Amino acid sequence: MKVNIKRIDSDFLLEAVNDTNNTLLMDGTESIGGHHKGFRPFQMLLAAVGGCSAIDVISILKKQRQEITSFEMEVDGDKQSVDSYSVYKRIEMHFKLEGKIDPEKALRAAKLSHDKYCSVSKALEHDSEIVLKVSVNGVLVEEEKV
Repeated sequence: MKVNIKRIDSDFLLEAVNDTNNTLLMDGTESIGGHHKGFRPFQMLLAAVGGCSAIDVISILKKQRQEITSFEMEVDGDKQSVDSYSVYKRIEMHFKLEGKIDPEKALRAAKLSHDKYCSVSKALEHDSEIVLKVSVNGVLVEEEKV
């Protein structure tokens, strides 16, 4: 796996390109001269853990023949400064599913993603408390610290 990163303006706007030519933009914060034209690298961690878990949950539920008509997710992180860098002290992932879905299966899929399948979640869990919330058809199933 390889990603190439190239500076594309005179400040901090960067383009990352993976080995299949997919791209994403990254930028610095305004305080250092960024222009809000891309994800800040620390935000990408939230997107990465959310995307990894989303793929897992959708895959697990599809294999269980659950009918997902809508999938959304909110990932929120609380940063904590440690020396000259920051870590996410707490990450909350809220899976919002709609369709003909057994709520217990949805919750189990989220837990399986965190406990077994999502490599990004595993990489972050040492420094971060991860909280899973699952809602099915607008009803909160359960909130769980993992």
